[in-house]
Amino acid sequence: MIVLGIDTATRQTSVALGTEGGPIAQMALSVARSHEEIVAPAIQQLLTWSDMSLSQLGGIAVGVGPGLFTGLRVGVETARTLAQVLSAPIVGIPSLDVLAFPLRDARRPIGAVIDARRGEVFVGFYRPVPGGVTRMSEPMVMSPDGLVAELEARAEEVVLVGDGALRYRRELSRLGGQVEFASPSLAYPQAASLVELSVPRLEREEFDRPFDVVPLYLRKSDAEIAWDKRARAG
Repeated sequence: MIVLGIDTATRQTSVALGTEGGPIAQMALSVARSHEEIVAPAIQQLLTWSDMSLSQLGGIAVGVGPGLFTGLRVGVETARTLAQVLSAPIVGIPSLDVLAFPLRDARRPIGAVIDARRGEVFVGFYRPVPGGVTRMSEPMVMSPDGLVAELEARAEEVVLVGDGALRYRRELSRLGGQVEFASPSLAYPQAASLVELSVPRLEREEFDRPFDVVPLYLRKSDAEIAWDKRARAG
């Protein structure tokens, strides 16, 4: 089964093709263009390089966030449209799960941290288990100081991964040896990891209904916040 993975939860657009045997091709772009401009051409280029067509896809996997509002919408809508047009099964997977997955061989718990902008981060905690990771918490949104307090309360050594951890590295480093920072090469959810996570679900036919695959928003959009401010002012 050939699976297309799409993740647009962060400033990076990541797309990949893979099977139960591993990755076929992947592309990651962090450029000054919108996800809307990048996703469709990136998918087409990946298929061209791989000598494949859309009709050969056996499944679609998409990162559903939490993440940046507009980027999430673009990725999820693209995945849903492809699934409906191709009559292909689809699965939605939290982007924090995808971010943590490459650290499945870590010897300490994992904190996946996505930069949420506005001085906040999206956070999820995971524990490595044979073959993957398991969630220790639900996704959360908090300030960097809030994350420091959360880590202090947990009182255990943690490896932090993600662009949010790197952006607020100085604040988080106040915890000293309690925290370790993963490589910047792992700072964004990787679509190849998304494909690897999705293949077992697709093989077990644990599909999502396309209209059930929706972005995981942990807070209001900028437009909603501006509207609320105008409403209160009025």
